[in-house]
Amino acid sequence: MTTANHSQTKILIVEDDTFLAGMYVTKLGMEHFATDLASDGKSGLEKAKKFAPDLILLDVLLPKLNGFDVLRSLKREPSTRHIPVILLTNLGQKSDVLKGLELGASDYLIKAHFMPSEVVDKIKQTLRRAHPRSR
Repeated sequence: MTTANHSQTKILIVEDDTFLAGMYVTKLGMEHFATDLASDGKSGLEKAKKFAPDLILLDVLLPKLNGFDVLRSLKREPSTRHIPVILLTNLGQKSDVLKGLELGASDYLIKAHFMPSEVVDKIKQTLRRAHPRSR
């Protein structure tokens, strides 16, 4: 499921729903993004350090380590704190949204409210904000 081309922008998808993860790998691949995939929070954190993605698409409800804990760890670690993280989750309570943004997420998207093409647009917007000169 991993596509790799070092000249491409790299996206790490941390999602335990294999159907949804596969759909995003395919959709992002069609947009010429290189992707890597982790199906739980612990491996997501490890891959973020090894893969050095340009952006992380992170679910909150994950096995082994939830997305809020992953985000907290990413933002504490000097090697990953600069990576923009978009939370993509079914948790839609205002308190969850605020928590995600306070922990350093660039955006908080509720899965049911966004089509995959809209998520890709949000990824592109976030990358442009993070790297205005290179995009």
